[in-house]
Amino acid sequence: MRQFYVYILAKHRHGALYVGVTNDLIRRVHEHREGLAPGFTKRYGVKLLVYFEQHATAATAIQREKTMKRWPRAWKIRTIERTNPTWADLYEEICR
Repeated sequence: MRQFYVYILAKHRHGALYVGVTNDLIRRVHEHREGLAPGFTKRYGVKLLVYFEQHATAATAIQREKTMKRWPRAWKIRTIERTNPTWADLYEEICR
């Protein structure tokens, strides 16, 4: 069964945020970290995986991403801090 992910990257604690969606979280975050993904994350150095959630279908993940992108910044920060209060980089955790 395929999994889909909505994720939030940050430049640093309370820094620039990026919300994205993917079907391969490890690959996609690696692309952001290495500057292989052109656009916002490369331009602003947004590389830390601070939040992610799993979805069973592409449709639900895409809808969630769209919803989260419309959220006020404070809501995104609360969402991150609910599960990752120290804003630790979760990339190593997902690579295990």
